[in-house]
Amino acid sequence: MDRNPVVFTSSTAALESAPATNKVLRNTYLLLSATLAFSALVAGISYALGLPYLGPWVTLIGYFALVFAVSKTADRAAGLFWVFALTGFMGYTLGPILSFYVKAIPDGHTVVMMAFGITAIAFAGLSAFAILSGRRFNFMGGFLTVGILTAFVLAIIALVFSLPALALAVSGMFVLLMAGLILYQTGEIVHGGETNYIHATVTLYVSIYNLFTSLLHLLGVSSDD
Repeated sequence: MDRNPVVFTSSTAALESAPATNKVLRNTYLLLSATLAFSALVAGISYALGLPYLGPWVTLIGYFALVFAVSKTADRAAGLFWVFALTGFMGYTLGPILSFYVKAIPDGHTVVMMAFGITAIAFAGLSAFAILSGRRFNFMGGFLTVGILTAFVLAIIALVFSLPALALAVSGMFVLLMAGLILYQTGEIVHGGETNYIHATVTLYVSIYNLFTSLLHLLGVSSDD
């Protein structure tokens, strides 16, 4: 008899948490779709107008400043403004990158479309696996944090000392790390570990952006004679 209230209470809690989890998941994917579309629009405009690349240092400073703004406003309506500011800024930076690959490689358009296709398939597959498997990937949190920080430091070293081989290795690292981050973040949303859809959207957007640009680098090098 003592067990019944415990079972009833835990079952009730699970039932009550399910709508909240579904709401976070739904809001995350709605906002992610909107930000990806907006970012793609800005990237297309940047590409079509031939707008200049801001350079890696300006890009990094702008990125971290906007991420900071998002983190400070994620619990308020203003957070939505900063999410679109961040994704629009990243879209702008993507335009000159796409222009460079299209012009520098004979089959540049094909490389860009391949990178886009692989990114889309990878994101859809990883997200579906995280949602349908019922598994939680929180055990990956520490590894991903250390891995991303390490890859970021190596990327800075490759940039400062002009080391193409190291930059290529870093791109390979980012492909694996971003795939893991998509699994981790989606699993956290599904299991209630992430309750803020703005934070979740930014994490997934950055994962997709880095996955795409890393694949673009790898495919571009392999296609460049």
